[in-house]
Amino acid sequence: MKANMGTADRSIRILIAAVLAVLYFTGTITGTWAIVALVVAGVFVLTSFVSFCPAYTLFGVNTCKAKRA
Repeated sequence: MKANMGTADRSIRILIAAVLAVLYFTGTITGTWAIVALVVAGVFVLTSFVSFCPAYTLFGVNTCKAKRA
């Protein structure tokens, strides 16, 4: 897996994941939507840590500023 996410993109995903987790754990969202939000938050955190988003590969997006060969 070659990194395809830049720093800003990773930071935004972590922020969104934190907001979704807070909404879940405070009980602001409940039921099926709460589970979906928690799963999305988990995916955002995981993809941020590995700097790779499979959806970006499908659409040809690359926000990483690393040197490209």
